[in-house]
Amino acid sequence: MTSNDIYKKVLRAISEENGLKALHQRYQLKDAIMRMGPAGFAFENYIASILEYCGYQVSGIRSKIPGKCATHEIDLTGTKDSQKFLIECKYHSLRGVYTGLKESLYTHARFLDMQPKFSGEIIFCNTQVSNHAKKYAKCIGQQIFSWRYPGINSLEKIIEKNNLYPITILNLSQSELKIFSESNMMIAKDLLRYDESKIARMTGISKKRISNMQKLIEQIFYPK
Repeated sequence: MTSNDIYKKVLRAISEENGLKALHQRYQLKDAIMRMGPAGFAFENYIASILEYCGYQVSGIRSKIPGKCATHEIDLTGTKDSQKFLIECKYHSLRGVYTGLKESLYTHARFLDMQPKFSGEIIFCNTQVSNHAKKYAKCIGQQIFSWRYPGINSLEKIIEKNNLYPITILNLSQSELKIFSESNMMIAKDLLRYDESKIARMTGISKKRISNMQKLIEQIFYPK
């Protein structure tokens, strides 16, 4: 039996138990991230929101920045403790696709070309990272946050520890995801910041639909 078969069986068992809808949603974290769509823009906006919750000031999303030899489109630019970071987001919509040495190499090449504009470089990816990439990144001082790496500070641990679950755990339609992404509302619990009327006005999504989303979020994060 494959790990994916076991995962499906666990999901089915949870879904059949009364009162476990919130757990069912939480358990689908990896799938929820993969539902962000093939372009990866929503994932970049989601990582920007995570960084802001973690104390970074995100000053640019998909910014074009000139280097010594070329102009580079950088996914994110983040500042924390007076240090400015070049941040690359590697998104995969399929399980089993690794972020490898190539991605680590070209991120570092961009970092070197834009010196001294950045203090450090970070890669975020929603799947696992190869051992070659880990070894290279460690050697050059590049930070990587991916699925199951690095240990207690892996992407899913950061999300779980801080309740930064993506809005896609709510099983959104693609049009709803696009609307929330453009409104910079990528963290599920952000929907509890405003009443349903204000969010409906901001997004054009019906009050009833927003209210149902808010009720599910309360069940997930604040069960009675």
